[in-house]
Amino acid sequence: MSKKKIKEIFIGSNNNGKLKEIADLLPKSLKIYSNFDFKIRSPVETGTTFAQNSLLKAKYFSKKTNKICMSDDSGIEIDILDKAPGVYSADWSGKKRNFNLAIKRVYKEIFKKDKNWKKKKITARFICVLTIFWPDGKFVSKIGKIEGRISNIKKGNNGFGYDPIFIPNGKRLTFGEMEPYKKYSIDHRSNAFKKIKKFF
Repeated sequence: MSKKKIKEIFIGSNNNGKLKEIADLLPKSLKIYSNFDFKIRSPVETGTTFAQNSLLKAKYFSKKTNKICMSDDSGIEIDILDKAPGVYSADWSGKKRNFNLAIKRVYKEIFKKDKNWKKKKITARFICVLTIFWPDGKFVSKIGKIEGRISNIKKGNNGFGYDPIFIPNGKRLTFGEMEPYKKYSIDHRSNAFKKIKKFF
C-alpha cells in the first residue's frame, strides 16, 4: 500500500447527498474531483454485498479517470425485514431515486410483518463500506455501522435517503432532524472514514 499521502481524489458517486457528505469528511487541503467534472455514468451494481459494490464502483471510476478513487456503498438493514432492503436500499426508491417511495415501502413491508409495529422497537442499522482504489490496482476497503431503530413517522428534512426514519441508539432525533455536522460525527460513513483517514 502506498505510504504517500493522497493529495487528490475522485469521489465515485452520482448521489449528491453522498458526494457532499464524503467531501465534508475529507481534509480541506485535498483536491476533489467528482462527476461534476467528468460526467461518467455509474456502473451497474452487480454485487450482493456492500463490500463488493463499493469495490466495483471505486475500481470502475478509477479506471475511467486514471485517478485515485473513493467510492461508498451503503444502505439500511431492518431486522424485522430479514435485513432488507440492505444492498438494495437505493433500488427501493425506484428509477427516479424517490426516497419518499422507499420510506413508504419500508412502512408497508414492516406492517405486513407486524400490524402493531408502531408500539415496538424496530431495530435497524446503517452500513457503509468505503473503498479507496489506486490506478495501479491496489485498494483498501473499510466498513462502518451505526445501530438504531425505525421511527414510526418520517421526521426532519436534513440528510437524504432513509435519514428521516432512522433514530440512532442513544438519541431521540432522526438523522433527518439532526444538524449535518452532528450526523457526520456519528454516522456509518464517518465510522468507515475514521478507519481510512490515515491515507490522507
